[in-house]
Amino acid sequence: MSSNLRVLRYPTSPGGIFDLIRRGTAASRADVAKETGLSPTTAALRVNELIQLGYVVETGPGQSQVGRRPRGVGINASYGMVAGVDLGGKHASFGLFDLQGQLISERHTALDITQGPEPVLNEVAGQIRNLVETSSERLRLLGVGMGLPGPVSFPEGKMVSPARMPGWNGVEAGALLREILGVPVFVDNDANLMALGEHLIRGEDADDFIFVKAGSSIGGGVIAGGRIHHGYRGMAGDISHVSVPDAPATLCSCGRTGCLDAVAGGAAIVKVLHAAGEAVTDTPDLIRLAANGHPVATHLLREAGNRTGVVLSSIVNFFNPRRVILGGTLSEAESFISGVQSAIYTECQPFATDSLEIEATKAKKTGGITGSARLALDRILDPARITAAVNASTRK
Repeated sequence: MSSNLRVLRYPTSPGGIFDLIRRGTAASRADVAKETGLSPTTAALRVNELIQLGYVVETGPGQSQVGRRPRGVGINASYGMVAGVDLGGKHASFGLFDLQGQLISERHTALDITQGPEPVLNEVAGQIRNLVETSSERLRLLGVGMGLPGPVSFPEGKMVSPARMPGWNGVEAGALLREILGVPVFVDNDANLMALGEHLIRGEDADDFIFVKAGSSIGGGVIAGGRIHHGYRGMAGDISHVSVPDAPATLCSCGRTGCLDAVAGGAAIVKVLHAAGEAVTDTPDLIRLAANGHPVATHLLREAGNRTGVVLSSIVNFFNPRRVILGGTLSEAESFISGVQSAIYTECQPFATDSLEIEATKAKKTGGITGSARLALDRILDPARITAAVNASTRK
């Protein structure tokens, strides 16, 4: 084979070229020609089509070793924006992001998921509309990504027997919200999207890790090779209903006893404290109690962390991640984190833990909305969609 033949690393379709620019691999028409093997004339023509439709803009003179400097190109951040939504049991977070994934504005508010799909999704739509209307950017809304606090089938997007969410089983929340807002809506499990947000905030240094969302309930997400690992039907990482060895036979919402969520989730700990006569109503109350040195709350949090770590230890041995990252309200308690660490280091093989990092989230409240926005951006800016839009325009 001739050494002069160029290996094509990217598709030469308009969508493939857009994706190349979006990922920062190409910053000029010359880069596009180099990376795709297209002639400079054809590469320039394809880029110009993307500019005419508003997906790409010129960014000024680029870098050059010799001769005239090429004109730089980049994603048109002002083409539109997406909303990222992170729904919890009792709260919701909202964010607006431009096409480059930069956060424009955010909002965090109380919202009770047990109200049911219709009132909750109408409230979500109202919050998004208000956020768009009050945004200083005044960009059009292109779509929404939303994290839901329960199992979501993949790729259908239906909720599957979610705990503590009456009326949500089998609901296609994305389709319902799309009918209200009139824009595409994409959904996934909240822990998956929090894991994705954590990956985006940390960068390539966090391509393989387990993310645990520990709040009123417990869930998990897996990032493998820089991507969400969904498994066959979207259940990968769902540790809520794994049985905990030697745990009390506490009845779980799934009908079994001793599930991790039933013995280590924030709601379970609050229930124990409330039965003991403590004036605690929710997980934030529990964290405040422990922060003030309450011995029983601190003990229960450490015990919950230990039980979570026991469940995670088998996953760490099997998956061999670089990190275990703890998010959610319980991750604010050092006693919970230390319980997780103690169990994993005790139960796992030394080779799996000699360089393992177990730490709290860096993304905090923005992880879920960041991951949700990226879900929407990746679907809306999918190369096949961009190619179809360009082809439709050229046929007019």
